[in-house]
Amino acid sequence: MALREIVFLPEPVLRRKAKPVTKFDKELQTLIDDMIETMREAPGVGLAAPQVNISQQLAVIEYDEDEDEEENEDAPPKPKKLYVIINPEIIKTSEEKVMGIEGCLSIPGLQGEVERHESIQVKALNRHGSPVKLKVDGWMARIFQHEIDHLNGVLFTDRATRVWKPREDEDEVPLD
Repeated sequence: MALREIVFLPEPVLRRKAKPVTKFDKELQTLIDDMIETMREAPGVGLAAPQVNISQQLAVIEYDEDEDEEENEDAPPKPKKLYVIINPEIIKTSEEKVMGIEGCLSIPGLQGEVERHESIQVKALNRHGSPVKLKVDGWMARIFQHEIDHLNGVLFTDRATRVWKPREDEDEVPLD
């Protein structure tokens, strides 16, 4: 595994619709492993292939849905859930939408308020080319929508109602 370089705006690949993945070969598996390592090192909770300058419909997401809840200090940490989604498509969305703050590894130093669907259903292929169907909600749904937007050349700043540079005493909220 190796770290990949994350590209930043105005890199053109970030604005193009990525190409569907058609070959599930060793090269793809290496890319997936590299993207997981890069996402974790960044650190982020998601990373789309265009962010490492690869125009392919591939994203990796890793997040512990209970991360924001009070932790029992004596309990061992729960493993985060890792998703690899290839050629993903949102097939159903909730009517309910929620506002939330997002950031992006490809647009460092900015964050914005973005309205997203509270829950979505996604169909995709896993890393081995098998079909998967996922129903996600809350923060996880936000992450999935953010990453799928990347695969379509859409950035959070395109959807944000307000964008700002966080103050030095504010934590950045990088999604990917």
